[in-house]
Amino acid sequence: MTTRREQILATAAELFAARGFHGVSVVELGAACGVTGPALYRHFASKDAMLAEMLVAISQRLLSVGRQRVAAADGASGALEALVAWHTDFALHNKALIVVQDRDWSSLPPEAQEQVRHLQRTYVELWVTTLREVRPEVDSDRGHAMVHATFGLLNSTPRSSYLGEPAMADLLTAMAHEALLRP
Repeated sequence: MTTRREQILATAAELFAARGFHGVSVVELGAACGVTGPALYRHFASKDAMLAEMLVAISQRLLSVGRQRVAAADGASGALEALVAWHTDFALHNKALIVVQDRDWSSLPPEAQEQVRHLQRTYVELWVTTLREVRPEVDSDRGHAMVHATFGLLNSTPRSSYLGEPAMADLLTAMAHEALLRP
């Protein structure tokens, strides 16, 4: 069951993605949530706090689920496949959050920026470690480059809605595997 707080964050993500963090007022956000703007302050200290929670939470979720998928996988190849499947699914179902992360990063308070950076670096390391278990010939620098390029591919979903979701998931998965596994 979704909490009221989560509903507000989901609505805010859609509005921020459409018009930018600074393009959405608290009054507009409240109206979209079915409350007055000031009523949002019962749930969040500020609009900045809302953005911070939104982006920290998605980074925590990516890392947490990524770790779960790796732990549950049968071997390194299965773990890499599970990471690709997880991130592909995330990207296809969280387009607004990807846009907000990309465009409104600089609006995050510095403490939240550091927290997100730390979580993202840890998530990247999970991928690089898994990739290097599958492909031991890949050094750390090349592994990082490969993982970041794969994220760029997977996170392009907000700008690439030419195919339906199942076809797009298949395409992204195949391309990610090719990018990571091709010698």
